[in-house]
Amino acid sequence: MARKLLLATRNPHKKKELQRILSDLSIEILTLEEVKDLPEVEENGKTFAENALKKAVAGASASGLICLADDSGLEVDALNGKPGIYSARFAGEYADDRQNNEKLLQMMQGIEEKRRTARFVCAIAVSDPQGRAEVAEGVCEGKIAFAPVGQGGFGYDPLFIPDGFFKSFAELSAEEKNRISHRGMALKKAKPIIKKYFAE
Repeated sequence: MARKLLLATRNPHKKKELQRILSDLSIEILTLEEVKDLPEVEENGKTFAENALKKAVAGASASGLICLADDSGLEVDALNGKPGIYSARFAGEYADDRQNNEKLLQMMQGIEEKRRTARFVCAIAVSDPQGRAEVAEGVCEGKIAFAPVGQGGFGYDPLFIPDGFFKSFAELSAEEKNRISHRGMALKKAKPIIKKYFAE
């Protein structure tokens, strides 16, 4: 029987990414949409790792399942690391991807190519119901394009060109993106932690 892992998100894109990367483990992945009556967790940490830990520990404790939570975002050097932990709500509490991308491009107006360096950062926390938790982090360096390109991905993917590529994240195949992305890197590091928790 498949073991169950709670993914502390309502984002179907993240579930798909996680299923691809953990496809060799016989684990059923559930999201917050599929497990009812879980408390909302306020993401008020000062770092990606703090936010991921809060969500993982709260999710595991409330559900009785091993819980994986991630917090990720974009850090742009010319904007002193913004949007950072506010990436999802950069253009406002209820902003969508398009509005966040527009705000970023607006703030980047007039910034030349060599100063458009940025990175995606992802912290993944895994917690068991007893509150034991570990964090793994992944980083993908790149730069910000002058306009959105590509139809794939989500979030800032159409604006982010990873180092060594001429395509945005939104133009890469899922396999290519998972191989180099911040979330892909963090999940590879988190995989042994997940295995360990399920083995005990």
